[in-house]
Amino acid sequence: RAMAAMAVLVMFFVAAALAAAGGAELVEHTFVVSQVKLNRLCNDTLVTVVNGQFPGPAIEVNEGDSVAVQVVNKSPYGLTIHWHGVKLQLNCWADGAGMITQCPIQPNKNFTYRFDVAGQKGTLWWHAHVGSLRASIHGALIIRPRSGASSYPFPKPDKEIPIVIGEWWEMDLDQLDKNLRNGYHLDMPRAATINGKPGDLYNCSVELYNLNFTGTVKDSNIVKVEHGKTYLLRIVNAALSSEYYLKIAGHKFTVVAADANYVKPYITDVIAIAPGETVDALLVTDAHPAGRYYMVAKASQSPKPVPQIPLFITRGIVQYSEGPRKEEEKALSDSSTSSIMAPEMPDEHDAATSFYFHGNLTSLQPQPVPANVHEHLFYALDGGFFCRKGESSCNNDTNMMGMVNNVSFQLPTTTPLLQAHYHGNMSSIGTLRELPDRAPRMFNYSETLEPTSKATSVRRLRYNATVEIVFQSPVLADTYANPMHLHGHDFLVLAQGFGQYNAETDVATYNLVDPPVRNTVHVPLFGWAAVRFVTNNPGVWFMHCHFGHHSSSGMAAAFVVENGPTLDSTLPPPPEDFPSCKTYNSRV
Repeated sequence: RAMAAMAVLVMFFVAAALAAAGGAELVEHTFVVSQVKLNRLCNDTLVTVVNGQFPGPAIEVNEGDSVAVQVVNKSPYGLTIHWHGVKLQLNCWADGAGMITQCPIQPNKNFTYRFDVAGQKGTLWWHAHVGSLRASIHGALIIRPRSGASSYPFPKPDKEIPIVIGEWWEMDLDQLDKNLRNGYHLDMPRAATINGKPGDLYNCSVELYNLNFTGTVKDSNIVKVEHGKTYLLRIVNAALSSEYYLKIAGHKFTVVAADANYVKPYITDVIAIAPGETVDALLVTDAHPAGRYYMVAKASQSPKPVPQIPLFITRGIVQYSEGPRKEEEKALSDSSTSSIMAPEMPDEHDAATSFYFHGNLTSLQPQPVPANVHEHLFYALDGGFFCRKGESSCNNDTNMMGMVNNVSFQLPTTTPLLQAHYHGNMSSIGTLRELPDRAPRMFNYSETLEPTSKATSVRRLRYNATVEIVFQSPVLADTYANPMHLHGHDFLVLAQGFGQYNAETDVATYNLVDPPVRNTVHVPLFGWAAVRFVTNNPGVWFMHCHFGHHSSSGMAAAFVVENGPTLDSTLPPPPEDFPSCKTYNSRV
């Protein structure tokens, strides 16, 4: 074991030394996770956060840097940190997926994540990956070109501004996750947020926003700009519950990257961003008059007969420096907001805006699309029922669960999948099951829920195989979209469509020239999406929907990517100080 740990440390420090020789750096952070009281909507709420901040601190690196983040857990929960979208080549141990790659870091324990950032540029993010803690434990991860902003393949911005869309929860997030895993989906956040602030639509005396409420701007995120400048907005959707539409009154965006991959510049007045996704967009501040303009994030949702949730909407303010003078700002902040221009937002049931936004993204630097596909997988994403007492049939005593190909994913309770795989004892996980390549029953267009079963569902893939997955959302009236995220890999998004996927005709719609490269694919409601990727990173990699109520209730699976034939295609041993499960009790 000591030799194994030494090998990992040697690899890390050799990489750091080589990076330093090329001008790269070792970027170090300390994340102290604790519970603090934060005041939002006139209430003091105990929230679990990093370094007392909501959102947490941004990690800023240059491409090629090495990163070391010491996590000091002073919270009452076991937790992990996932580096969302970082490829972590030959470093699955650092992925931070609870009970997939590691045991949670227990209260009053520390662990240091070490990884390199190679071959990626743009905006990613980090978040907790145990239960629903990511609702308050998250932050941006910004990767700039090694040669500086002058090498951006778009006009050099005058300033870069992170925009993190999130949610404000006033309930215990551990209890929230227990509810979700038991099929209870009625818990809701109190408000939507931009950079941790709910905006001026929320009245302290009511539960939800009020469009007729003319509040103050003190709870709004204010972006101060100068006329004629260019700003790079680094946008993250860190919410659990909803895709959001983002608009700024009187302005347009030029989208230049998504999920840390450059796209051909796309001009639009609205950005559609699902949970887990990131978007980089240029904002040119050329509005007339130079005043104040609302930045609005509005949640979308499935149409009826899907049960409707409250509409969540939040707004910040883009404030031109040529606008009100400083002596007027305080008075304005305490007065009516009617003088601020607001954008016209899409309807919350408008699925077409999201469909066309995602469909209009194409790669700026196209990668060759592998033509020889070794694995064709069809994953039906749906909801089913599970009898609470385990019977094969039941009346109303059921849980509503997410599922992939009729299997609802269940985390192992004692040994993480990666550890079991590395030591060759996957059979010790009693709930293990091979995920079928096709749904056992294709959609029958009925309005009844199908029964499902719980299992730790995995799909083994040989090293360097080309895999094509077609994700299919329900095509019934009771439908929903699904942002599917794959750890440790990017994939090429070849196509999307409405209706049920047709293998004979829909292949003709594939973009084999310049498909966008993503780590999270938005599978539209009533529709499907096709992706392709190469399994060039050995380890156990989680695949799951990034809606909290879907992932926690089982819309997930794990890919076991086997080692390759050489040392540089073989997963190295774990760090010696890897968190232990000896004191971990799974909160099933």
